[in-house]
Amino acid sequence: MKVVINGAGIAGTALAYWLGRLGHDVTLVERAPDLRTGGFVVNLWGIGYDALEKMGLLPRLLELQHHSDELRMVDRAGRTRGGYPSSVLLKLAKGRMATLARSDIAAAIYGALDGQVDTRFGDSVTTIDDDGTRVRVGFDHAPPQEADLVIGADGLHSRVRHHVFGPDTRFEYPMGCHVASFEAAGYRPRNGNAYVAYTAPGRYVARFPMRDDRMLFFVLLRDEHLAGGTPRDHAGRKAALTRALDGIGWESDAIVSAIARTDDIYFDSISQIRMDRWVQGNVALIGDAAACPSLIAGEGAGFALAEAYVLAGELHRHGDDTAAALARYQARLHAVVARKQKHAESLAASFVPRTALGVRLRDYTTLLMRLPVFPRLLMGRYFHDELALPDYGI
Repeated sequence: MKVVINGAGIAGTALAYWLGRLGHDVTLVERAPDLRTGGFVVNLWGIGYDALEKMGLLPRLLELQHHSDELRMVDRAGRTRGGYPSSVLLKLAKGRMATLARSDIAAAIYGALDGQVDTRFGDSVTTIDDDGTRVRVGFDHAPPQEADLVIGADGLHSRVRHHVFGPDTRFEYPMGCHVASFEAAGYRPRNGNAYVAYTAPGRYVARFPMRDDRMLFFVLLRDEHLAGGTPRDHAGRKAALTRALDGIGWESDAIVSAIARTDDIYFDSISQIRMDRWVQGNVALIGDAAACPSLIAGEGAGFALAEAYVLAGELHRHGDDTAAALARYQARLHAVVARKQKHAESLAASFVPRTALGVRLRDYTTLLMRLPVFPRLLMGRYFHDELALPDYGI
């Protein structure tokens, strides 16, 4: 079967891996000139962790994981006001959790493709014409080609979704926050392996130590602290972050200085994609293009890996009946992801409280995570998977 996958993030590379392994003719298309680097660090557990294990990539990625000893919540003077040891989360995940850069996951999977997949960087799908039997696909640069199946793995602002299912406004549900991340070399203080976070009302900023003396910064902003909407160029991102964080306390002066020096900032709205269906004809969506549980939930990477495995497995199981395979893929996962999205809605308030009182209550609540029973009561549902990955024999 000829398959075109638009997007070479975690979802796209993982699906390309499985389909290439099963002998399909796969073209993987990525708008960026190369694999993306940097970006977020995610805690991977549950079905996402299981999917990496099935791919045989877990040992290599465990060598690349980033270790954090604790989550530490501080006040504007840098005094500890909350937090808990990272071992609490590891226990909830029954020891099966890894803290990994999204780019490291995608790079490891891409490296495992081993020439089985035709990869095209610096290009993207522009037109999709599905006649019910074959799909004619147009690109920004390459000549058109026909495929049996087209997959949109191109993220929150998916081109494939736009062309086949409709405009973003039909499916994107903003959660009232924006997210930004960037790295700085040689930033001090470092505080060992602690993830340190400070919250002013409506603004959350954290730093996480990385390899090679780099520091990753993670910022959440309530929309009311972002004038003019989502900035679209680097200068605009720098200016928006500087305005939001300047003078808020803690290490804001040093962080603003780091913003001025950085040459790469990720900045986007935090939104969910909510759709009744992920499949139309010979086109299907996967990863953030299909659902985007939301960055706050921290499960997007795990679900992307699981969705890729399930979609490839159902295509393998159903042979020539692609329609049945796509229907079963959606039936297995859609309701589970929808429930995870519902859980994520409640997390926004705890990450970025609007008031000083809300910040203090959140920080003090995190101290309960140090006590027996409370971790499972407070966060157990986020570590509970309703779905076990089927055995497709692949």
